[in-house]
Amino acid sequence: MILKISDLKAEYDRMQKKYGAKELDSIYNGGCEENPDICFIFMNPTGRNIASNKSWVGRKSPWLGTKNIWKLFYNVNLLSIETYNKIQEKKPKNWDYKFCDYVYNEIENNKIFITNLGKCTQIDARPLSDEVLKKYLDLLFKEIDIIKPKVIITFGNQVSSIILNKKISVSENRKIYHEIEINKNKYKVYPVYYPVGNGIFNIDKSIEDIKWIIDNEIKVVT
Repeated sequence: MILKISDLKAEYDRMQKKYGAKELDSIYNGGCEENPDICFIFMNPTGRNIASNKSWVGRKSPWLGTKNIWKLFYNVNLLSIETYNKIQEKKPKNWDYKFCDYVYNEIENNKIFITNLGKCTQIDARPLSDEVLKKYLDLLFKEIDIIKPKVIITFGNQVSSIILNKKISVSENRKIYHEIEINKNKYKVYPVYYPVGNGIFNIDKSIEDIKWIIDNEIKVVT
């Protein structure tokens, strides 16, 4: 019986060998693992994450050594200006184990959890097929069942459609939630524009929608 997030790592590592770049490690997740306010689900990691290097022995959490995504978390008040500025000033190679833990300790304290649907790290931001991403769905649902978030935010049409098992266009579902049931627990899922990479031009819409979700789902409840 799986009781904690770390129990999933061995399976992610096995699947990395099958679906990811052989020279890179799988990237797992990070943040608050006990009833986070929000679980953010992205697509899949790339080799730009410094933790994907096989010599890296620190945490293997999303977006380590990158800059753009932290602008999103700062603008929705889930990352302090101090931490955001430190991230912007650092070159990827200067993210050491201590700084990575510092960033994710703040993420944890802000009661959010960050993960990817696919944990298979690719060399670059090449698109993954629905077929490969669907291989990770059962493990993602186990992740969700373990942490039991109040709200789930899925980024982009592809990830949202696979998780909700129906065709989703984010542009037609802004600030609209759908429900999934995992192990007899129901969760609200909000599709949101993918905010980085090819979706960087949509980051302002992502920020707007996430702020709305926080105001209407998290602040109201708490």
